[in-house]
Amino acid sequence: MLSQTVMRIGEIWELKALRAEMASVREQTTTFSNSVNDLKRRLLAMKEVNQRLRLMLGIESPKTEGVLDGKGGDSEIPPQGELGSRNRSSSESVEIKPVSYESIGEEQPKDPLLSRVQAGLTWLQNEAGSEERSLQNLTSVIESKQAKWDATPSIWPVKGWVTSGFGKRISPFTGQISVHEGVDIGAPYNTPVQSPAAGRVVVTGFDPRMGNLVAIDHGYGMETQYGHMAKVLVKSGQKVRRGDVIGLVGSTGLSTGPHLHYHIKSNNHAVDPQRYVLD
Repeated sequence: MLSQTVMRIGEIWELKALRAEMASVREQTTTFSNSVNDLKRRLLAMKEVNQRLRLMLGIESPKTEGVLDGKGGDSEIPPQGELGSRNRSSSESVEIKPVSYESIGEEQPKDPLLSRVQAGLTWLQNEAGSEERSLQNLTSVIESKQAKWDATPSIWPVKGWVTSGFGKRISPFTGQISVHEGVDIGAPYNTPVQSPAAGRVVVTGFDPRMGNLVAIDHGYGMETQYGHMAKVLVKSGQKVRRGDVIGLVGSTGLSTGPHLHYHIKSNNHAVDPQRYVLD
């Protein structure tokens, strides 16, 4: 009888110890589960921003199979289950299914639930790191595209009306057919002339035919020219931004009245300036 009582007391103490251990495990599991959920929300938010930016800029999303940045091979989805659907909203809980620990090269912890949470945490950390690298790459592409956009003519250099378009026309001076490699924009004397894009002034001066003129190198093979101005307000070598005033409308050189001759060259070939006007 005494021996049975001692055994019972031992079982009670063992049960209490087991319950305490289980409570500790549950606490650890909850902590890991919260970490997994936080990382999943972070990952989904980054993916959404990444996809929206790529869509806006026309940048193709990298093709991936388990690794978000497309470099592949180092990070795998747990082979016997995923942490829920990748298309779920960030508000949904993470579903964790059994995994093979041999596949991730780790010793299996004693508690299966805890081990699954740990594996999910490791997987999500790898995926989040891949997405961060993808966003860094996207940032570089955006910065490159932004610089090119800033340097691309996109506005009228002067407020007025087109008096002579691009291409073949009857010359107002010879009466013969000639090629007009730009557009003439009629406007009152001293109307401000703006740079249509960022660039560097490479030519300022007077030409018998073009009068007071300015040429701006925008990079990427793009150059713009402005003629017949009453006054030039920039100097050679000066950097300008889109909207900066570079001169005033006039009628200098070979001209029949106040207007601006606006000329665009793309890789040394004249192109219709109206193709580069968005407003």
